[in-house]
Amino acid sequence: MSISMYSTLMPMAKTLLGALSKVLQKGADHAKAKGFDESVLVNARLAPDMFALARQVQIATDMAKGGAARLAGVEIPAYADDETTIAALQGRIAKTIAFLDTLTPAQIDGTEGKEIVLKMRAGEMKFTGQDYLIGFVIPNLTFHCATAYNLMRHNGVEVGKRDFLGAN
Repeated sequence: MSISMYSTLMPMAKTLLGALSKVLQKGADHAKAKGFDESVLVNARLAPDMFALARQVQIATDMAKGGAARLAGVEIPAYADDETTIAALQGRIAKTIAFLDTLTPAQIDGTEGKEIVLKMRAGEMKFTGQDYLIGFVIPNLTFHCATAYNLMRHNGVEVGKRDFLGAN
């Protein structure tokens, strides 16, 4: 049984990114209400050797746009990775969702067997399209969105599972 690559990626990516944007807004509201600079959240880490919140959001958006673009065979939009505010991170998320909205099922469906090659520091990683989507893009996107959520929660932002899932 084959899957719809488009339907597997797009609703999930847009939901996670949309929910992340709302969690970021709750963080900005929390910082304002408590009287501290939101840069504390933007630069928050759970451990000294992990990426800060800003980088978690950057990687999450990179996973969504890069995954979709590679599968669709289109150029990956390049972002500067220079966001230092919650509003800028939300703008990045909005740009990513707008890019995803330009792609059609016809561009992504049928790419299950497409060869995807990533050049990583440790060398090349080769995937079929389906393995790339299910074994690389989705886990990485989910991980970085969850980590961003956890950073907010750890810093006192009142968010729960429904916020992460994008429930209204």
